[in-house]
Amino acid sequence: MLTRRLSTLIVVCSILAFSWAVSAAPPSASDRSNGEGPYQRMILRGGTLINGEGAPAVGPVDIVIEQDRIVEVAVVGYPGVPIRNEGRPEAGPDDVEVDVSGHYILPGFIDMHAHLGGSADNIPADYVLKLWLAHGITTVREPGSFNGLDWTLEHAQRAERGEIAAPRIIPYVGFGQGSVEPIITADQARDWVRQIKSEGASGIKFFGAPPRVIAAALDEAEQQQLGTMMHHAQLNVVRTNVLDSARMGLGSMEHWYGLPEALFTGQRIQDYSPDYNYQNEQDRFGEAGRLWQQAAEPGSERWNQVRDELIELDFTINPTLTIYEASRDLERQRNAVWHDEYTLPTLWDFFTPSRYAHGSYWFDWTTDDEVAWRDNYRLWMRFLNDYKNHGGRITLGSDAGYIYKIYGFGYIQEMELLREAGFNALEVIQAATLHGAEALGLDDEIGSVIAGKKADLVIVQENPLRNFKVLYGTGHYQLDENNQPTRTNGIKYTIRDGILYDTSELLNDVRAIVAEAKEESGNG
Repeated sequence: MLTRRLSTLIVVCSILAFSWAVSAAPPSASDRSNGEGPYQRMILRGGTLINGEGAPAVGPVDIVIEQDRIVEVAVVGYPGVPIRNEGRPEAGPDDVEVDVSGHYILPGFIDMHAHLGGSADNIPADYVLKLWLAHGITTVREPGSFNGLDWTLEHAQRAERGEIAAPRIIPYVGFGQGSVEPIITADQARDWVRQIKSEGASGIKFFGAPPRVIAAALDEAEQQQLGTMMHHAQLNVVRTNVLDSARMGLGSMEHWYGLPEALFTGQRIQDYSPDYNYQNEQDRFGEAGRLWQQAAEPGSERWNQVRDELIELDFTINPTLTIYEASRDLERQRNAVWHDEYTLPTLWDFFTPSRYAHGSYWFDWTTDDEVAWRDNYRLWMRFLNDYKNHGGRITLGSDAGYIYKIYGFGYIQEMELLREAGFNALEVIQAATLHGAEALGLDDEIGSVIAGKKADLVIVQENPLRNFKVLYGTGHYQLDENNQPTRTNGIKYTIRDGILYDTSELLNDVRAIVAEAKEESGNG
């Protein structure tokens, strides 16, 4: 999603190109005070491993970590009986041992659409980064760097050095950002791509531009080894839908715009109402919720043709189902249990209906709007599941910071939504880990738990394959053995580059940030 203060830029971008006007950046992350390590040698003892590559759970295992690398994954016994010491990795006098018996170990999660800043004003970096880590997210693709590439790169570099409590940050730049003049020629597009590469960007996020400009930028991005992603904005999608951009070499699509348009058979342009105005956000999102019904039917010749060609092109779909969830059930998202302690007042104000704010489109949201969006989800999810079943790559992204979605919490909701779409639990984990790493070209380093890869891990006491709700920072609501309502504790540890984070400490810090902000704003 675009930021509130940049919401009109997509219009300019759609006509030709644009110069980005970046507002003052929010508070930067503080020096790291959470997390222990990395250690010379650390051994996780007795956990059950879900390795991210599609294999079923296995355990108990011991995992040996040296500095920031996994060096050994050893199966050390059988469930239900004591572990024998023979054959277990031996610990030296200076080694750190962590007992995780009865716990589940997963690869660190990868959020492929994770804004560090750019929605509401003055969101502290610590608030976002710690919520990500507390929900097991160890790598994020930052789409747009709307607080400025320099600011984002600074955080990416500090995170890489372990100076801040943060996931690994892969900084992308919105196409045209920093350009003094509109980008209207292929040569200008190539020059801009080379420039942002020299400044340290890892990739580009497109919204729309003339096809010749996008084609030149994508070609140059490939030459410069930059990743590419695109929100196929409605103002440009008629000329460049998902199939068009994938043929040009685009790496991944965001959300779902452009995909139904590629599936049209009886028309070329979305059937808009005569009073539609894109700048009216309820028009924009209300009619977007009726778009899939205009596409080819599941299993039809056109449906299968588009699916198969995108798979042949090794194209990644990053759906961010979660960011539109309020469209089909507004009150459930508006009243989510975590808002009370984890939603900043500035975010809550940003979510409140407003004709001036992007994504705050509840001017008069009706039963029929929600029903249309439920139908939209049904068809959208069917395509995603079909795409996955035929070998296509689906990844997880949250786009939190908009439409009642809070960092970290929204990512776990995305897991639940892929489960609803028909993915089994292991397929969801694979999408959240290995497939994200593959899309980033980092699967030699992250994305699964095998010797030689980075020590990015998630440790949770309950079985997430049975219930993804145990991964929420607010835990899972249930009855205890004394017939009393209680909540589980969420993820216990997140390990990123060998640094062991107690997530309860991270969540305590976030609650303190929110409480202080409420007191300052008078909303406590």
